[in-house]
Amino acid sequence: MSPSTYSISDLAGEFDVTTRSIRFYEDQKLLFPTRRGQTRIFSGPDRVRLKLILRGKRLGFSLAETRELFELWDESTTGSMKQLELLMTKIQEKKLALEQQLNDIAMLQLELDSAENRCLDAMNELNEEQTGLEQHDLALTRNAR
Repeated sequence: MSPSTYSISDLAGEFDVTTRSIRFYEDQKLLFPTRRGQTRIFSGPDRVRLKLILRGKRLGFSLAETRELFELWDESTTGSMKQLELLMTKIQEKKLALEQQLNDIAMLQLELDSAENRCLDAMNELNEEQTGLEQHDLALTRNAR
């Protein structure tokens, strides 16, 4: 492959995904490699799209949302204000959803910290009770002698 084209194996290795995943993204109309016989040839823009698909996946975008964003972006290169505004709306919606997820995660961490502290307190109480019983048993043993 030339430096500006990539095989499916090249991309799979670079992004640590399976070739099956890349074929799936192609089936979902997210990637558009050319073909030389049975061989898929991916371009630089295909590589960028794969990178964005994987980043979107990590950030919680569905493949349908990613496809919609790609379609808006591809169409917006003509400069349609309406398309750009729609793209901006989608971006803002996703940012708000991510902020809510961050807040939810922070609350969950606080709840887990509280549960952890209650467990530690209960463990300390049990240890103190156990130590007290052991000392009591030791005293009884000494007195019995």
